[in-house]
Amino acid sequence: MKNTTNDNAILTLGNELCFSLYACAKEVIKIYRKPLEKIGLTYTQYIVMMTLWQFGDMSVKDIGEKVYLDSGTLTPVIKKLEKSGFVKRQRIAEDERFVKIILTDKGLKLKEKASTIPQALEGNIYISYDEVVTVYNLLNKNLKGIKEGIETS
Repeated sequence: MKNTTNDNAILTLGNELCFSLYACAKEVIKIYRKPLEKIGLTYTQYIVMMTLWQFGDMSVKDIGEKVYLDSGTLTPVIKKLEKSGFVKRQRIAEDERFVKIILTDKGLKLKEKASTIPQALEGNIYISYDEVVTVYNLLNKNLKGIKEGIETS
């Protein structure tokens, strides 16, 4: 990424951090595709299931906050997970507008199969462990800053 004031270079794809983040995320998710297909999940379904495995039953809103997805994107993902038998939706009695997502026995058992998924990246990350930690920390620092900036604006 170059620091330039040349007007011709301002809209250069290679100068855009957002493009590098987008392209790298897309390629990393592609690496996950084959092992996830073996257990019947897409990447988005996988991150929803990881959230439920980690935090337990949650409302759709709470899941969305954890995985940075709005309800319009999340609802079809949850419907597919429910159709596959991994989760069930339950209206919250106190307020029928809210839906709680509950892991089924099948969804809980899937965690064991999914435990091998992170190994799918082995040999496909081309930076050192220390660089991975640095990138992870910087991305999370930036994400936190973006979230705080949105909440205060």
